[in-house]
Amino acid sequence: MSTSIHRDQLRPGETLAEFPPATDAGLRFIGRIETPFRVRADCPRQGDPENGPECTVTLDPVYAPALDGIEQFEFIELLYWLHEARRDLLTQSPKADGRTRGTFSLRSPLRPNPIGTSIVRLIERDGPWLIVRGLDCLSGTPLLDVKPYRCDFAVQARAKPGVST
Repeated sequence: MSTSIHRDQLRPGETLAEFPPATDAGLRFIGRIETPFRVRADCPRQGDPENGPECTVTLDPVYAPALDGIEQFEFIELLYWLHEARRDLLTQSPKADGRTRGTFSLRSPLRPNPIGTSIVRLIERDGPWLIVRGLDCLSGTPLLDVKPYRCDFAVQARAKPGVST
């Protein structure tokens, strides 16, 4: 898609870059995610692993053995490719709030490499299928990876004292 198509969609203060065509990093989609969210406006700002809707993660059957043992974890991390996200914004104004910030200081899906990540509650596994709560992506989103979420390894990203986000 040409960036000139998107120029009229910029919010005040937002900037974009003219990039050459993307190169293939050699990623392999391992499955798809099904959610009730059909358009970006339907997606929650962050998923809710307690009260969010149940969603289905379907791995290609060849990867089913790679899920062995995942049931022992209450939470898992899903990495996915935000296939409908634009990739040219350098600065953004989230929700048009008038404060423009750099893309890398935001959790926006609009980024040069649109990789999404969610910590979700694992409800059930059945072969190559996972039922989870806590997703915030579109239905049909390609899945990149599944990892157990181990809180003792996780570091929470917080804003520096005195800095509002």
